[in-house]
Amino acid sequence: MIKYIGSKRALLGHVAGAVRAALPEGGMVCDLFSGTARVGHRLKRDGFRVWSNDHNAYAHVLATTYVQADREVWAERAEAVLAELRTVQPEAGWFTRTFCEEARFFHPDNGARIDAMRERIETMGLEPELKSVVLVALMEAADRVDSTAGLQMAYMKQWAPRALKPLELRLPDLLPGVVSGPCVATRGDAVEIATEVEADLVYLDPPYNQHSYLANYHCWESLVLWDKPETYGVARKRIDVKTRKSAFNSRPGIGPAMQSVIEGLKAPNLIVSFNDEGYLSREDLVAMLASRGHVQVLDIPYPRYVGARIGIHNLKGEKVGAVGRLRNVEHLFVVTDRPVVLPVAA
Repeated sequence: MIKYIGSKRALLGHVAGAVRAALPEGGMVCDLFSGTARVGHRLKRDGFRVWSNDHNAYAHVLATTYVQADREVWAERAEAVLAELRTVQPEAGWFTRTFCEEARFFHPDNGARIDAMRERIETMGLEPELKSVVLVALMEAADRVDSTAGLQMAYMKQWAPRALKPLELRLPDLLPGVVSGPCVATRGDAVEIATEVEADLVYLDPPYNQHSYLANYHCWESLVLWDKPETYGVARKRIDVKTRKSAFNSRPGIGPAMQSVIEGLKAPNLIVSFNDEGYLSREDLVAMLASRGHVQVLDIPYPRYVGARIGIHNLKGEKVGAVGRLRNVEHLFVVTDRPVVLPVAA
């Protein structure tokens, strides 16, 4: 899966263990801020029915691929499409100009491959699930040859060694369908759809400070939408990054937004993942969640993302800031109608 600042890869065992503790007999789990869909993918693998939602287009195709699409339905057909795409001749276009020349996120040779493959995908008339699988294959192939520290806010001064390797398409890790029923992926604003959510458990992993996922991963949004938008700045971000704002990225906005989501959900169990660098404190969240049931908190220390560990540099590649703390704490709030035994690791 793609590199991601909000990824729960290191915390998956804790999250999955908490879900199993709350739902020992299985059930439907809704992941309302799905991001890379790592959590939904793990829970589907564990046999839960999963509903993954996110408001960004790139996150929606990831969830469609890793949660909604079943391997037995789409794997063979996706392999055939990928085989055809591997034969497409590179041809530089909007993506190459924007992200390889005006910016340097990808080497122009790979930019031309991405341009040609993406243009071909748009002409193939693929069903939505199949198109999502193919787009994720292209996104992940591009991610493996990028020249960043994991964020699309800046790029390396010199090409990263991986950026000089040719892009290679691989089939995403599709999972078989779940016996208890189909999994689904939706694209919606969490605050707006919270009252529509009915599940046995809802997992909330919202943005927690000023860092916008759309701004940090704008290349993927443009690759998926293929709307070739106006761009700005050194990073050539989509112009709508300036207007597509989330209340969760605002210090005054996050509290009311989170409260609205928590109050609107129709679910007997909640799990909330929140970082100690966030705008809301551990105490704030316990207070918000207390009305929903019994609140238990698991505090999990883990290394900060690689960009934070590298430090702050200017456009010349010169270090201009000191590295702060090297570890964060993720607070996992488990809200149930009774105490459950939370695993230390899973």
